[in-house]
Amino acid sequence: MMHRSLLAFTFLAVGVVAAQSQVQTHLPDAVAGARPVTIERIKVHGPALKGNLERNAEDRDVLVILPPGYGFNPARRYPVVYALHGYFIGAEQWSKEIHVPRTVEGAFAKGAAEMIVVMPDSKTIHNGSMYSSSVTTGDFETFIARDLVAAIDTRYRTIAQRESRGLAGHSMGGYGATRIGMKHADVFGSLYIMSPCCLAPRPMPRAEDEAALASLKSLEEAAKLPFPQRAQLASASAWSPNPAKPPLYLDLPYGAGQQDVRARWAANAPLAFLDQYVGNLRRYRGIALDVGDQDGLKADTQKLHEALNRYGIANSFEIYPGTHVSHIALRFQDHVLPFFSRTLTGEKR
Repeated sequence: MMHRSLLAFTFLAVGVVAAQSQVQTHLPDAVAGARPVTIERIKVHGPALKGNLERNAEDRDVLVILPPGYGFNPARRYPVVYALHGYFIGAEQWSKEIHVPRTVEGAFAKGAAEMIVVMPDSKTIHNGSMYSSSVTTGDFETFIARDLVAAIDTRYRTIAQRESRGLAGHSMGGYGATRIGMKHADVFGSLYIMSPCCLAPRPMPRAEDEAALASLKSLEEAAKLPFPQRAQLASASAWSPNPAKPPLYLDLPYGAGQQDVRARWAANAPLAFLDQYVGNLRRYRGIALDVGDQDGLKADTQKLHEALNRYGIANSFEIYPGTHVSHIALRFQDHVLPFFSRTLTGEKR
């Protein structure tokens, strides 16, 4: 169970649960007649990440899952789904949580239209980019929306139009799908947001961590900190960068300037800035949200659904039986990919 005080610092709380439960996700049954997909592991250069102060890699690992027909139909082009992982893990680890390739093969065997699935790695020195734009962490928002999409369109037979691109994510990735989706409706045509963290402007870091964080003298020391403190550093790197403050190049929400820092964090909360992107959200052909009934992020996910409803923005919302991570593989197979099969534009045949 997650402690109530950590629920306010939702990104931290979710990460703890995920870190403890990654190998316990439910494995869906194999689907009869499923045909094998092809998984390619590539590097994508990110100009948007150039010069980041943490020296996070500019060349990012990316998993590309090609549908069964890709190699047999050399003239055919495919829609693309970009799937974003959560905090503390990378793309490889998330692929195991959602049991790729079985779930992708199962979705196609159950009738989902074939598509390319792209899983970029956005893990950083503090274990998560927050898919945000920061001189300290790097501009991962632009990397996903521009650099990655351009690279995939260049290298693979995609349908290079927004109506044929979907964006999905779980936990921190759900936050990323929400944030990037609101700001880049010119790039993506449908959104599927799974158990998103960090939606509400309520950062309440743990006071007991202040001394440990304030005494840091290097990134090497930071890498040795326990999980809760590293999670706070990830948030600060993404949302309160400070290029004039080496060696970490960030401001923490403690001390005399804490109100200013908390305001900067709040400015990155989608429930706080959703009103500014209503026009963008109306452009989507489909928006879906889901969350487990035992997930501490249920209330905020419901608030996002209600905010969309207030503006008359069509969306679906489901609370399903489960924890933050227990059934994400089944959801990916039976809900996420079929959703994009219905909402993305495929090649006319």
